[in-house]
Amino acid sequence: MIKTRFIFNPRSGHNAKNPYLLERTRAFIRERSLDADVVLTERPRHATELARRAVDEGCKLVVAIGGDGTLNETAAGLVGTDAVFGLVPCGSGNGLGRHLGIPGPGKGAFRTLVEGRIREIDTGQVNGIPFFNAMGLGFDAEIADRFNHLTRRGLAAYVRTTLGTLFDYRAETCFIRNGVASLSTTAFLLTVANSDQYGNDCFIAPGASVDDGQLDLTVIKRATVFNAAPLAARLFLKSIDGSRSVTRLRGSHFTIWRAAPGLIHTDGETHRTGSTLEITVLPRSLRIMVPSGA
Repeated sequence: MIKTRFIFNPRSGHNAKNPYLLERTRAFIRERSLDADVVLTERPRHATELARRAVDEGCKLVVAIGGDGTLNETAAGLVGTDAVFGLVPCGSGNGLGRHLGIPGPGKGAFRTLVEGRIREIDTGQVNGIPFFNAMGLGFDAEIADRFNHLTRRGLAAYVRTTLGTLFDYRAETCFIRNGVASLSTTAFLLTVANSDQYGNDCFIAPGASVDDGQLDLTVIKRATVFNAAPLAARLFLKSIDGSRSVTRLRGSHFTIWRAAPGLIHTDGETHRTGSTLEITVLPRSLRIMVPSGA
């Protein structure tokens, strides 16, 4: 029987509003007679510590129950190990879960942990900070920072935050190199994606794959009162490539220079970094459980 550890974030928005989920997890362990236990996160970055400890203690499956931040922290502790990462996505976006076809709690997420299959996926890194779905700078980092300070989240809150910031934000100039091409551009928003979407079926990198050893860079050069609505529509219609305001690059390594240090986000968690960003990929470095038919 596989030794398993569940890492539960009680402060994740969905988990805080649905305290029954912790008991549902424990009931699942009893019903399946699993060799498993549940530990709760207590502070930022704690999930990474708990994941590494789980590996040290012989756990072969380590499961994150929470949003994108919990996903990121837990997976970060498993990169390059033989342990399998399990995900019960409970966030407001769940971009990686949607890309991989992993359902939410109550829709088959727990069943996937015992009936699914293992898939090896890539890990992105920006200045040594791991990400599994997407990292970005510019407008989306600003939105992530504001969104993380909200007491109520969800798609509606995200839309309100976006609209409230949209026309006050000023694009920055970036110089980008990926070993094949160089690009100097204004960047209202710059995303380097491992999967194809942010979450909520908002596709920032249509065609991206999590196991091709490549990362997909998307630059939205400008957003104005005239093109904002068409750009938003294209994100949900998987047609962002068709906009003249958008540039796409693909590669296993990017260097980005900007005029000054500033915010970035990794899977929605914000950091302040220097003006130079080195972005690399670790091919097939994370083993994750996905539905057998995905």
